[in-house]
Amino acid sequence: MLTAEQNEFFTRVGAGSPMGDLLRRYWHAVAPWNVLEERTTYPTRVLGEDLVLFKDKSGRVGLLADHCSHRGASLRYGRVEERGIACAYHGWLYDCEGNVIETPVESNDAIMTSVKHTAYPVQQSAGLYWAYMGPLPAPALPRFDLWVRKDGVRRIVVTQRLDCNWFQVVENMTDVWHSAILHQDSQGRSEPNSTRGSVDEIDHIECWATSYGIMKRHYYKAGWTREHPMLFPNILEVGNCHQINVPVDDEHTNRIRVYFDPTPDGAIVEDEGPIPVIYERPRKDPPDGVHPFTTFNWESNDHQDAMAWETQGLIADRTKEHLGGSDRWIVWMREMFKDNAERVREGHDPFAVIRDPDHGPIDTGFQEQVDSMRRRGLAGRDSAREYAGV
Repeated sequence: MLTAEQNEFFTRVGAGSPMGDLLRRYWHAVAPWNVLEERTTYPTRVLGEDLVLFKDKSGRVGLLADHCSHRGASLRYGRVEERGIACAYHGWLYDCEGNVIETPVESNDAIMTSVKHTAYPVQQSAGLYWAYMGPLPAPALPRFDLWVRKDGVRRIVVTQRLDCNWFQVVENMTDVWHSAILHQDSQGRSEPNSTRGSVDEIDHIECWATSYGIMKRHYYKAGWTREHPMLFPNILEVGNCHQINVPVDDEHTNRIRVYFDPTPDGAIVEDEGPIPVIYERPRKDPPDGVHPFTTFNWESNDHQDAMAWETQGLIADRTKEHLGGSDRWIVWMREMFKDNAERVREGHDPFAVIRDPDHGPIDTGFQEQVDSMRRRGLAGRDSAREYAGV
């Protein structure tokens, strides 16, 4: 178990906290590409900060702090112009870098050079807008295989916000035994056992560090293996999907899933076109309820996971946990986060940060998943959607 102080260390994401400073060294998915197609601004909250995403009339995308530097009105209602976004209250105009470039009712131009509004770099990849909220210069946005390969198409599934702390979700990435119990009903077993699940089918499980994160491998007694790479600090690769988990604040987490559906014959798709964005129906009734004042449905692995995470509480109290030998990889991952928070405190780049903007695709072993889908006749958008349960 952890002390209360240690629990705070891992769960708080605000600027100046150990995990908050660590997470700000990575790019985070803030929204799917389509949010600015039918509206001029998109409000969001990431790492405890209220932000506004917008695209000016020259086509540049910006991400600014929500509250105007003049009197604090929300830029969510700002007027998007050629050069940036103007606060609806008094017209202060900001460009995508947070520079004040016009103050219509002020005669003193010095204010425009003395005020710098909070702004964060934005890039687009895999159909998502990504933001970097740490100190400049920003590292390169990773080019994971699933995001950039051309022999298929992608789709995005936006899920309901998780009413729990981000670390509960991330710990699940090295909770190597839970799937044998929690997900036993969705594993195609003819006689699921409510107590042991598929535990007795597994010989052993290993985890090890890679250049991009953690590899988790299950070794089954029948002679086959199953791998799930974790992309540090908050992405899990499962099958043909990346599960991207973004801390909203200390008590909420956003989740976006990016799927890659390979072409059946390996044909290259030159123009993928607009990536479909699907909004998953609520997993709870009522949808905005917090345990125990809501009921979770049980139709998919994602919903089962959400039950396990949210029912731990908005922030899990790890002072009351009792870990066993099966939890050693969770303890190991906690140490990995602790060590990298210390690296940041000492002024160094943490684990898996990439500085080369021209780096090649990052191989996470995804090719094996693509080959498997093609062998089993699961390639192609329609069959892949059925396979993924979406």
